[in-house]
Order: sequence, then C-alpha cells, then structure tokens
Amino acid sequence: MKAKSIFYWTMTILVAFFIGGGGLAQIWQYQANPHGVVPLLGYPMYFFGILGIWKVLGAIAILAPRFPRLKEWAYAGIFFDLTGAAASCAFVGGYGAYGFHVIAPLIITGFMAASWALRPESRKIGVLFQAKHGRAV
Repeated sequence: MKAKSIFYWTMTILVAFFIGGGGLAQIWQYQANPHGVVPLLGYPMYFFGILGIWKVLGAIAILAPRFPRLKEWAYAGIFFDLTGAAASCAFVGGYGAYGFHVIAPLIITGFMAASWALRPESRKIGVLFQAKHGRAV
C-alpha cells in the first residue's frame, strides 16, 4: 500500500509540475514556452494564454485535498490538453528533434493516467456518491 501511495504522489507531482509549469510559462509568455509553434500550428496567441490559465488551475485541482468531482474534470482536461498537443504536432509533421513535441505529451499522458488510476479512494467520485446515497457505485 505504501508503494502505491508513493507512486501515486510521484506521478501526480510530476504531472502537476509539467502542466502547471507549462501553464505559467504560457501565461507569462516566456520565449521558452510553446509560442514558438504558433505560426506552424496556426493557433492564435490568445489561445495559449487561456490554455495556460486552465493548466495552472488543473494542476492545483489534482494536488488539492477533497473535491473529487473537480479532480475528475481536471484529469479529463489534462488528458485532452496533452493528447490534443501531441495530435496537433503530429499533424504538422512532428517538428523538432525526433518528434519530441509528439512523444513528450504522450509520456506525460501516461503519468497522468497512472496518477488517475492510483488515486486514493478519498479522491474518487464513488466515495462521494456512496457517502451521500448510502450505496456503492
């Protein structure tokens, strides 16, 4: 049980670090953030600012205690963000060294899936439903 908890927190902290850090970079519009791909991908600049805010909020949500429904939405949003980023980069030819911008989001998606699957019972919606309605889901 302790190993599961350690692995859960390791994966969760890594996801929060990558998603939250990337979101902050997008908000602050540093040179090192994904804005360099805007001409290649065709997304407007303001899209990355909006996405950055949601990323930071998602990272906070998966780290914060309680709020299992919010965590489900955050995990879903992170999944859509990461797989959408990989697909967008793949559709324009996987620019960069060996398709890094396609592979990296997919690796973080794996971390996110592990975090979601290993989360404690107290962070799952079923526990919330069971507590309110007195039955398991």
